[in-house]
Amino acid sequence: MKNIRLFTMLLFFFGLYAQGQTGSSPADLIHASLTAMGGEEKIRALHTVHFEASLIRNELEESERPEGPYILENDQVEEWRDLAQKAWKNTTKLHGAMQPEFVITSIVSNGAASLAYNGQAGPASGQQLQLADEALTLNPERVLLTALSSPDLRRLPDLTLQGVAHHAVQFTWHSLPVRIYLNADTDLPTAVEWESAYPSDMFWSIWGDVTSRVYYSFWWLQNGIHYPLQADLFRNGMPAQTITITKIDFNGSLPTDTFAIPAEVREAFLPRATKTADDRTPAKTVTDLAPGIVFIPGPWNTTLVRQDDGLIVLEAPISSGYSAKVLDFAQTRFPGVPVKAVITTSDSWPHIGGVREYVAHGTPVYVLDRTVPLIKRFLSAPRTRYPDSLAKHPRKADFRRVSSKTVIGSGPNRIEIYPIHGETSERQMMVYFPEQRLLYGSDPFQELDGTFFFPQTVSELENAVEREHLSVDRFFMMHIEVTPWSKALEAVKQASN
Repeated sequence: MKNIRLFTMLLFFFGLYAQGQTGSSPADLIHASLTAMGGEEKIRALHTVHFEASLIRNELEESERPEGPYILENDQVEEWRDLAQKAWKNTTKLHGAMQPEFVITSIVSNGAASLAYNGQAGPASGQQLQLADEALTLNPERVLLTALSSPDLRRLPDLTLQGVAHHAVQFTWHSLPVRIYLNADTDLPTAVEWESAYPSDMFWSIWGDVTSRVYYSFWWLQNGIHYPLQADLFRNGMPAQTITITKIDFNGSLPTDTFAIPAEVREAFLPRATKTADDRTPAKTVTDLAPGIVFIPGPWNTTLVRQDDGLIVLEAPISSGYSAKVLDFAQTRFPGVPVKAVITTSDSWPHIGGVREYVAHGTPVYVLDRTVPLIKRFLSAPRTRYPDSLAKHPRKADFRRVSSKTVIGSGPNRIEIYPIHGETSERQMMVYFPEQRLLYGSDPFQELDGTFFFPQTVSELENAVEREHLSVDRFFMMHIEVTPWSKALEAVKQASN
């Protein structure tokens, strides 16, 4: 009897520990939080939200160094949410460093999504559906109600967050775990965290399972509702963006055409709704830059190099699925020729997105020594929701670290790899074909309206060519087709005057 009584007491106290010191149920905590925000009735009565905000985005995907400091994007945002009809519209004016301003408008309504660049509208992708779903369901005005409606809402152990005691609850949404951290003093939500994948996102698709956490702050009382005007988004522990609301309106009337999507755009969207980055395909029209050097154009260019003992793939961008298609094309173009190496010249996320497929095939990876830690992190990223070949059959990478001049192969298509080691291009490499006097310059700069912008990086590539005493007639890059080298020299000359 004593043992049974002791066991019963232990179960009782363990239950108190699991619930925290207050003993409140998870639903009690959510109800208290709704009361703190202005009352459950008032929150449920919210039907529309319209706000204007400033947004600072860290360009994690293409900054000079993976650990920061990051290149900043300063944007102005206007957003409309129809919570009753599940419709969403977001207009963002993007201000990138030394780049032209442009406006992106995303609209989601009735299961379709449109995307407009500077007013030119077309069908969006599944990414916009996903962003709208998160904005309409996991936002401050709806996440507590979403939690209450979940059949598996449960309480997690209390914790300290930002130096303050917090309660925590968890529930499942779209088969995804979502956690809410509630300030023990105010009952208001401090953060919301969820785990998901972004298969259609240009940048985040490569990371597989992504943990997002949004911190709420700068609380504001308006129309009897306490609402956070600042939201800081962290993804996989990295600071992704900060949005600060400058004007907000609850339950205002919205024009009837706010969420209008033309019928032809809706129809064009349907086949795109479920497409992911893995569904991208290489261009069917390719160019022979020289015998055995095949240029595959696209938003991210790839090149095949035939040598006596096998093929080299120059760049593995976008996704594992894209790389698989490049490998299929390589076997069609060069039947029976093995792929002996892949070269990845940059640490920009879309540029490394397809490396995992080559690792899964056991292909040696030539990569800048400084970029190896990032590639390792990328290769070890969990991919349970959209598994690729490497996730299904894990394999250790065969890295060929490049720290100085590295030669691959012999004969007319031999390759020389050099680190650029520029101020803004320190994580990039150039690839030189000495027999053709042809240079691949990675991605330190791009072309816009017939000219090269970022003349600083153009000069860094020129400096690297001079440092290595290379004789160059033509060059090409991740986003630039074959171009006379004299054009790059002229761009530096003009910027120097």
